[in-house]
Amino acid sequence: MNDAMLNRRATSTLFPVLLATVLTSGPAPAQAPSPQRADERYARAIAAGYKAATLCGGVFNTGRSQAAVEALELRGIYPEYDALVPTLTATVDRSTARVTVPFAPDIPARQATWQRGRGCTLAPIGAVTPPIATTYTRAPAPASADPRQWPMGDAGISPAPSPALAGVVARAFSDYGRGSQTVGVVVLRDGKVIAERYRDGFGPFVANRTWSVAKSISGTLVGMTGVDPRQPANIPEWRSGDPRRAIKLDDLLRMASGLHSDTAGNRTDAIYFGGTTVTEQAPSWPLEAKPGSRFRYANNDILLAVRSLRASLGEAAYDRLPQQLFTTLGMTHTVAQRDWQGNYILSSDVWSTARDLARLGQFWLQDGVWAGKRVLPAGWLRYMTAPSGPQPERAEGYGATMWLFGTKQSLPAGSYAAQGNRGQYVMVIPAEKLVVVRRGEDPAGSSFDIARFTADVLAAQR
Repeated sequence: MNDAMLNRRATSTLFPVLLATVLTSGPAPAQAPSPQRADERYARAIAAGYKAATLCGGVFNTGRSQAAVEALELRGIYPEYDALVPTLTATVDRSTARVTVPFAPDIPARQATWQRGRGCTLAPIGAVTPPIATTYTRAPAPASADPRQWPMGDAGISPAPSPALAGVVARAFSDYGRGSQTVGVVVLRDGKVIAERYRDGFGPFVANRTWSVAKSISGTLVGMTGVDPRQPANIPEWRSGDPRRAIKLDDLLRMASGLHSDTAGNRTDAIYFGGTTVTEQAPSWPLEAKPGSRFRYANNDILLAVRSLRASLGEAAYDRLPQQLFTTLGMTHTVAQRDWQGNYILSSDVWSTARDLARLGQFWLQDGVWAGKRVLPAGWLRYMTAPSGPQPERAEGYGATMWLFGTKQSLPAGSYAAQGNRGQYVMVIPAEKLVVVRRGEDPAGSSFDIARFTADVLAAQR
């Protein structure tokens, strides 16, 4: 199937409710808006998309109230939008599972629509989406406990932390970072839940966005496919003669593509909040360094790695890939979201719970073996956690979608973590058979010291 056919199929089958109809009628303005006004209008459009997408996920993926999401998840966001978002009025329509946020009088409101099993999909700026067939009388309640035994289910969990460990976990909600906002902590040792605590409004079955923890999920999914990372990435948009065809999948997983981007690499607002699709934007950046020669943290690199999977696997296998992992591990409260053309936004847009991420961390700790069955190829976790190639200019190293910790952070050698915006951490300490999950909604400018917290958890266990 060629790329044009793939995109047509994606548009018609993967998100059939979307009609990308852009409002073009109406009187022309007396003069074109100034560049400043145009920039302000675009910022409002992105801010509206941020609000629509976040409310849709918070209300329909997790069952939280609109007021609760606006008070926490929509506070302390990117500075460009933090002051704008509260000025934009959102409507949550539970009969159509849709959130709309107007931002200008002459163009349709931003819209995010929830579908069961798919989560929320953000429409592009200017799009009109008709009602979906199924109606909902109220937002879904947080999922109930799975009756299966831990780790596949939630039965048998009865943590009894020592006073020392309980005190460290409690301090995660008040310490380890000025202004940080912890919403959940789960600690595993030898695969058992030994400590667990949540902020009011959250709990074992209330998800929030993983942000860049999804990058490590992407690295895991690449391993599940058996695709050789040493081969060039399969990006159909890069045609014959394109120098970017030299970029290997390994380069993308290690943030070493050599591609330019308009920021330091960790902002893709047009895709995350503008409704621009992965295939429209991610393949468009030019080379500015030899592939494999430079570390530059980039959402685009991971988006391209997953784009390569879509082209290599075909639609059916690509469509079921994330859920295949989640089902295998009992991650029943986790959903990977997509753009409106069916591309998974697996650099960031996954919603999950602390318990589900603890399952994932334990899976990594067990070298990709679950319930006695090998799910990842032998050695794949070693590949994900090997600091091969160029490294970031910071204390932590980087593997293939994993951040690497050790003695420099007062942690055992060989420790590693998946990390995400607003304080998402899945820390794995193989030497101690320990997994520490910290979920947060940290406002911009604050930080949570995951290394110190993990070191204190270790000390409390000794």
